[in-house]
Amino acid sequence: MRNSLGPLLRRGMVGVFSLASLWAPGGPAAAAPAMPTTSTAPTASTPSPAPVAAEAESLAFTQRYRALQHGGIVRAANSSITCRRPVERSAASCPAAREGRAATNDDNDDFEMFYIDVDNDPNTYNSSRAEVRPPSGARVSYARLYWGGNLRVGEQKPPKDNGRVLIAEPGGQYKEVLADTVVGHRAAHGADAFQASADVTALVRSSGAGAYTVAQVNVAMGHSAAGAWGGWTLMVAYEKESEPLRHLAMWDGFDPLGPGGDRTVRLPGMRFPKGAEGRAGLVAYNGDRGRTGGSFTLSAGGLTTRLADGANPRDDVLNSTISEPGRTAPGRTPAYPNTLGYDSDVFELDKGLRHGGDRLDFRLVSPRDTAWAGALFVAVDAKR
Repeated sequence: MRNSLGPLLRRGMVGVFSLASLWAPGGPAAAAPAMPTTSTAPTASTPSPAPVAAEAESLAFTQRYRALQHGGIVRAANSSITCRRPVERSAASCPAAREGRAATNDDNDDFEMFYIDVDNDPNTYNSSRAEVRPPSGARVSYARLYWGGNLRVGEQKPPKDNGRVLIAEPGGQYKEVLADTVVGHRAAHGADAFQASADVTALVRSSGAGAYTVAQVNVAMGHSAAGAWGGWTLMVAYEKESEPLRHLAMWDGFDPLGPGGDRTVRLPGMRFPKGAEGRAGLVAYNGDRGRTGGSFTLSAGGLTTRLADGANPRDDVLNSTISEPGRTAPGRTPAYPNTLGYDSDVFELDKGLRHGGDRLDFRLVSPRDTAWAGALFVAVDAKR
């Protein structure tokens, strides 16, 4: 990969991130307006100004994007930090834990955590890669990059870089991405958590399918009772005439879930027929594998369905996985089955849609862990 970074990596900034897009029923598509968010990395002689941050401790889930079109939503995701060595005698080895082979369900607070860095570039301290695969012949309608993590572990990372990451398209160079609306950032329950996001439609539309690399996610390494965690998800809505007509929506927010907390996201105006098919994707932070009681449910057409599959048990949905329905998501570098604190999962909704209806309600519960819910996407048949 060809990279030109220079002092970009040492320059402090804070971006802007907003969840203020409004419900816009009936239109073919709706997305929050955004300033350009990707640019070639500046050189030492041409420094770029750093925008002033806007942050909020809590951001209600609101609609980011909406379309009624023939097509769907795909996503790429990976974690930015993983274990290096156990700090508790009872913990498994690090390789066994991240590969999901541990006899016990070890969590990120059982380990000293260290950055994932796959790009062989000495100028980046973390980087990971994942493939996004819109169908052949599809046109990208909208793409959004989400990133976040914990700033307080063995070290304390400054929040000035929460709203900034680097992204490289397949075969390309790193480009700076600045969050384009308010950054969610809250210190609570021993952690200092944040999530930011940006519109990257132009980049993904021009670059197409393949492996995207995201670097410099502002996460802290080390060990603490709260644990180290963080990662990124790239959501891509596409249009393809040969696919079914579908409701497509992306929602996002930022708020702690627990212990004992829950969040409900209500999506009105999404009429779907009996026997419809659909998928939902969820992004969440600091879920620990093996701590049962967490659930993700769909209420639609008079039915309430607890979403689960082979990768996400019914009572342990926030289990540190990056998954497609029933399996670990392919096309990632590294492809650890256990991310030790980052969830980006896709679920089939078919059983919950069999009666038809005109709205979808999703409820996420985390009774034991303090987790943060970050983003949700839905793609559901509009007619058959």
